[in-house]
Amino acid sequence: MNKINKSFASDNWSGVCPEVVEALLHANTGHVEAYGEENDFYTNKAVEKFKELLGENIRVFFVYNGTAANVLGISHVLRPHQAVVAAKSAHLNEDECGAIERFGSVKILEIETENGKITAEQIQPFLHSFGFQHHVQPRVISISEVTEKGTVYRPEEIKSLADFAHQHNMLLHVDGARIANAAVSLGVGFKELIADAGVDVLSFGGTKNGLMFGEAVVFFNEELANDFQYTRKQGMQLHSKMRFISVQFERYLTDELWKKNAERANRMARLLAERLRQFSAVQITRSTDANGVFAIIPESVIPELQKHYFFHIWDETTGEVRLMCSWDTEPEDIDAFTSVLAHLLPE
Repeated sequence: MNKINKSFASDNWSGVCPEVVEALLHANTGHVEAYGEENDFYTNKAVEKFKELLGENIRVFFVYNGTAANVLGISHVLRPHQAVVAAKSAHLNEDECGAIERFGSVKILEIETENGKITAEQIQPFLHSFGFQHHVQPRVISISEVTEKGTVYRPEEIKSLADFAHQHNMLLHVDGARIANAAVSLGVGFKELIADAGVDVLSFGGTKNGLMFGEAVVFFNEELANDFQYTRKQGMQLHSKMRFISVQFERYLTDELWKKNAERANRMARLLAERLRQFSAVQITRSTDANGVFAIIPESVIPELQKHYFFHIWDETTGEVRLMCSWDTEPEDIDAFTSVLAHLLPE
């Protein structure tokens, strides 16, 4: 693989945006109280930024990565006999190596979906288990925003799921690894998309959109957050030099840096999809709602194309591939990628 070229494998492959690097360097002076304690002004400022965007009545806890945010946030609000309902394609179900089953002792009740999104109607059959002592009890609904199939839940769809959950004494969790891309795609703020929609627990991502590392677990009900500091510590996610996570979020949430980065990634994905449609041999398989493009490319050209610009085959059975754009993707990257593709495709 040519390491000079940018890849379309994942937005995790991109670097750290300059503004966040500068913030990290600024924080790398002097001594600051460890573990995000009360005199860590970097962490205090980051929490205030979250409150500005999501509302005052929240609790924010920083962790290292998205898997930890999902596993700890969900398992904290469950008892051992309770379960989480999620799409079969959910990162929680397919890409976290059984972490929630092992460390959270949680069963996942999976739903097969066409587009990665689940509805209240699909959850309804699981409710027949309520009160039956031989069955695990559904307690949390978990959705991904953006979904693993590149689709986006509208605020009213999230509210519908939250209302359904609360009517049945359940909770709604959102895996927001690409929450900024979703908000930009919909033209809404985080409060309208998440807090006002009735979400209970949010895994708020930043790594895929310009941060070096770090995610946040946000509780919208203070009671649910009780004792989470112990769950985080036992889960090995309490960063001693907490300022190096929180300062990234403080900068990320200032001057709409999150929005600028996500807008670039989404715009580049739309441009890539537009260019790919010019090839009769390429089929765009899904709508380009955020920063991912799903397509079927002739199998014969994929290995050579991957040598120049790596990407993942998403569905081995259909040959569908996923092409991800990042905060630092440039039109020149797309021009070069499609130029190589044009050269490889049969006349």
